[in-house]
Amino acid sequence: MPSTSSHATLGTAYHECVISLGSNIQPDQHYTQALAILGQECELVANSQAIRTSPVGFQQQPDFLNAALLVRTSFDYTAFRAYLKEVEERLGRIRGPIKSGPRTMDLDIVAWDGEVVDTAYYHHDYVRGPVDELLAATGRSVTPSASMQ
Repeated sequence: MPSTSSHATLGTAYHECVISLGSNIQPDQHYTQALAILGQECELVANSQAIRTSPVGFQQQPDFLNAALLVRTSFDYTAFRAYLKEVEERLGRIRGPIKSGPRTMDLDIVAWDGEVVDTAYYHHDYVRGPVDELLAATGRSVTPSASMQ
């Protein structure tokens, strides 16, 4: 996937995206690798502290490492979402039969251009905590998207 941080021509629209990151298979290694990939291929603006959290749903698995990232990209929402799934696969993500099961990396778009697009922000502290820390540290805020109101 080409870098979105290269010098673009005038008029290129950039989007700010808040990503929720989660891993519980070699989480420290996969977190470091995810930051390196996104930092090289996107404009990584900021990241929250990484926190350890207990699993939600399927309990017979290791704790998760969760964080939030703020990136800037020239991709549109659909293309960037597909790109994040491709990054997950590059980091060894295998989608098993248990949706909330173990994973090397989970990258979800929580907010797009200042609008919350994932209800997990409202329902899970492991998403909201790092996102709120990131927003406070960067002086940004989010609002519910029109489709959530």
